[in-house]
Amino acid sequence: MRLNPILFALFSLVHLVARSQSFEATMAKQGLVDVQKVDPTILVDLKYSTTDNFVGKDVYGDLTRAYMQPMAAQKLAEASKYLQAHHPTLRLLVYDAARPRTAQWKLWNALPDLPENERQKYVADPRKGSIHNYGCAVDLTVANQDGKPLDMGTKYDFFGELAYPSRENELLKAGKLTQQQIDNRQILRTAMRQGGFSPIEFEWWHFNALSREKAKMVFRIVD
Repeated sequence: MRLNPILFALFSLVHLVARSQSFEATMAKQGLVDVQKVDPTILVDLKYSTTDNFVGKDVYGDLTRAYMQPMAAQKLAEASKYLQAHHPTLRLLVYDAARPRTAQWKLWNALPDLPENERQKYVADPRKGSIHNYGCAVDLTVANQDGKPLDMGTKYDFFGELAYPSRENELLKAGKLTQQQIDNRQILRTAMRQGGFSPIEFEWWHFNALSREKAKMVFRIVD
């Protein structure tokens, strides 16, 4: 028996909405908050709710709002406040925030050809949990007043040394990054540090509100 195309489309829509509501309901139940309700000036474009990501697929479905633990969202608001005080035409643009562990598995499994130690540079092992899974990490950039991201030298989720904050000086000397690209990254890092976040070695866009060890002690993983 063939399902009427209209009914099939309606069923698919209901399924996507239910999945989104399930993710959001779980986050809300665990006390996470929508970052734009804490600071409406923060821009959000969840890349895993689009096909513009390294998987090339929509991983989140209709989940398009960025959630974080309240303390992390407040830190992000402080970073946003600092950025706007020093660069009034710029805004934080969030690419990813709290991430369900079901989505973590999809990202992990999308890199089967990388050795496990190499894979963990870019995607945390779902068995251990990412800081994103605890709602204590954020991936983001800086955008201008039109919402256009500044040039950071690579796209979001670029796997390679060009994205490494730890290699910027030598990449500048080698002509692989420009001073403007590094300056743009520094604008982001300075604001995030002022908000209380810590950068990491391999990704210019990733910042942690807490260490994974502390996050595990205080919060539960979002499944």
